[in-house]
Amino acid sequence: MTQAYGVNDVEKLLRLPRSTLRALIAAGFVTPSRGPRGAWQFTFQDLIVLRTAQALANASVPQRRITKAVRELRRKLPATMPLSGLAIGAVGDRVVVRERGARWQAETGQYVLEFDGDPDDGTLSVIAHGSPAPPAAPAPRAKGAREWFDDAAALERTDAGAAAAAYRKAIAADPSFVDAPINLGRLLHETGRHADAERVYRDALERSGSDSVLLFNLGVLLDDLGRAPEAREAYEAALRIDPALADGHYNLALVYEALAKPREALRHMARYRALTGGGRG
Repeated sequence: MTQAYGVNDVEKLLRLPRSTLRALIAAGFVTPSRGPRGAWQFTFQDLIVLRTAQALANASVPQRRITKAVRELRRKLPATMPLSGLAIGAVGDRVVVRERGARWQAETGQYVLEFDGDPDDGTLSVIAHGSPAPPAAPAPRAKGAREWFDDAAALERTDAGAAAAAYRKAIAADPSFVDAPINLGRLLHETGRHADAERVYRDALERSGSDSVLLFNLGVLLDDLGRAPEAREAYEAALRIDPALADGHYNLALVYEALAKPREALRHMARYRALTGGGRG
């Protein structure tokens, strides 16, 4: 009969915290059965797979490669075996399982790991094989959205193309950072790339929801393109969010005048003057 191991056995044999054990089960590395009162029960194969998965994860092996390795390992492991009879080590870029002098390969990666059992205390430990690899240089910290935004703003006067690229990197770093598409759309508008500017504004509105400045800038662009009805919709949407947006009232008044709606034009011009104390006249 195949021996079953409970959670306490796994914690003792592998020295795995219960939280780590739950995480490895949740990741699908093992699927323990349920015993009396619903308690987890693990096979010998589960013990090896769990320890292998944890060690590979600690060595920063990607989960996709770990999954492939433990799948092969589980398929080839016998149902039972004394822990002192099994070792797993890396040879070149292959992971080799050594079983009482016989060797066979399990797919994983370049990490050098070995498991060695101690029959006296029933523990299973991880031993590094060969010379340790030199520590990897720390990866450079990726710039955040605000840093890319500041770089872009500084580049606008000297290199519009580089500024636009930096604004796009700010958007990629944080799609919810609305200042970046606002500035990028304005820059594209100013440099005559009207279709690109409109796409930036509309994509940002779709990602982040309504924003009064995004809508106002979109209105200005549509107004300049002679698309007065669409410009009116954008300005009105901006003013629903921010009724005190004075320039929105001013521009909307001009749009209504162009659309031959003098009453609406006067209403928004009056609102603009009230907000600015007289304004442009």
